[in-house]
Amino acid sequence: MIRFGMGYDVHKLVEGRKLILGGVEIPHTLGLLGHSDADVLLHAISDALLGAAALGDIGRHFPDTDEKYKGISSLVLLKHVKNLLMKKGYMVNNIDATIVAQKPKLAGFILQMNKNISEVLEIDLDGVNVKATTTEGLGFAGMQEGIASYAVVGIKKV
Repeated sequence: MIRFGMGYDVHKLVEGRKLILGGVEIPHTLGLLGHSDADVLLHAISDALLGAAALGDIGRHFPDTDEKYKGISSLVLLKHVKNLLMKKGYMVNNIDATIVAQKPKLAGFILQMNKNISEVLEIDLDGVNVKATTTEGLGFAGMQEGIASYAVVGIKKV
């Protein structure tokens, strides 16, 4: 049986922070504000995986009030989510995710994001699909106030 989950995350763009997406540091003048590394892509994927397995959400598992998660790499959080799924008898089947950002252009970084995600989740590279789009200058993403990400995942019993 395949179960599906959907995830969403958004963080504000600010000066003085690194821009990390899919575990890749992207050269940019702004970075995402958050308790962890604020990787909206991995947060959306983690939320989708937790939802698919009926395990709640990332706020429940990694609260921003817990100092042990301050500045933590979201790749570490994603690995923990994978382990939670395995304990419940699930493995990741596939991921389709979209990053919504006006700038910077992300096409040159997508393959490495896909590789990072597939390696952490121990799934084939063709089971991960990350895309990037703009909002044509509309809304908070278009005005470069923040970056959002959506993710849909499929998981299956081991």
